[in-house]
Amino acid sequence: MNEYEEGFKLLEEKFGNGKDNAVALATIAREPNADGKPRPVVRTVDAYYEDGVFYVTTYGNSNKMRQIADNAEVSIAASPEMFTASGIGENLGWILDPKNAELRTKLRKAFAEWYDMANNEQDENCCILAIRLTRGTLNINHWEKLYHMDFVNKTMMENGGVF
Repeated sequence: MNEYEEGFKLLEEKFGNGKDNAVALATIAREPNADGKPRPVVRTVDAYYEDGVFYVTTYGNSNKMRQIADNAEVSIAASPEMFTASGIGENLGWILDPKNAELRTKLRKAFAEWYDMANNEQDENCCILAIRLTRGTLNINHWEKLYHMDFVNKTMMENGGVF
């Protein structure tokens, strides 16, 4: 197993296996700041992880989804696990779309404690956000080992990775 595969396996152990993960999701605001520069926006979301992608149930007309429609570049952070990453956000559409059936089952199971309270599946704006990781850094045991991962090329990055 190479170093990338080792880091990828650790991500599965930390975030996978049907867990409900709280991650900070950063997007770019649709309106610039007073100086005309991009303004970041961050919020915590519940996310299900599988094979290099975090999945979130959300509302298609929410600010985050409108921001992602304008600029699909996003970043995430999971503080207890010391993982930071960049990725591409994608609206997979209505949760009840037949193409989402298998993923919907996994999300309902992972988010079982609160899923029905927070989601109105009959509303076609109830959707799935996929956050496809492109680059990330997993920090093991407070700097004991750093995995700077390029998820696109499935390799390790040099010189500090994401941040």
